[in-house]
Amino acid sequence: MAPSSRTRYGTLAQGLHWVTALLVFAAYSFAPEGSEDEVYSPARDFDRQLHETLGLCVFALVLLRLLWRLVDERPRPPPVARWMNVAATVMQRLLYVLLVAVPLTAIAGAWLEGHPLTLLAGVEMQPLVAKSHAAGAIVANVHTRLGDAVLWLACAHALAGLYHHYVLKDGVLDAMLPRRFPLWRPRG
Repeated sequence: MAPSSRTRYGTLAQGLHWVTALLVFAAYSFAPEGSEDEVYSPARDFDRQLHETLGLCVFALVLLRLLWRLVDERPRPPPVARWMNVAATVMQRLLYVLLVAVPLTAIAGAWLEGHPLTLLAGVEMQPLVAKSHAAGAIVANVHTRLGDAVLWLACAHALAGLYHHYVLKDGVLDAMLPRRFPLWRPRG
């Protein structure tokens, strides 16, 4: 497993990045919508359990990514305008904050409403906080809004990567792609 270098992210950093991205989009895709009664209806059990399982996987991966960032070398950013470096730093930090906040608000909202987290295979995590339905509904609404924000920011992050790759041609996207990904290499 190759470590990160001055020009490329290592295999583990790349893997954590792309698996997190896939899990975020999958969790968002399986998010049950509607009222509390609809979300917790037996007809939605599979989608909700899958959503909760994926969400906890995202949470665990993000914690692992944050720990890995403490010890792993990161590639040097390319020479770009100062505002671009500031925007990239703000975007990354905001994504990390949201990727931690979204699962935590999901857990808090469910537990405050009196619902256990139910993972695939029927594994239940019973509420560890006193029931406060009104507070739980507010937190669940915040969870939904933060989930939407993660998706919008992830799309902006992806577009910025494509801009760096196809317009600036500065290697930013290449640094996060596996070396065996030739389709994305610009020509000329």
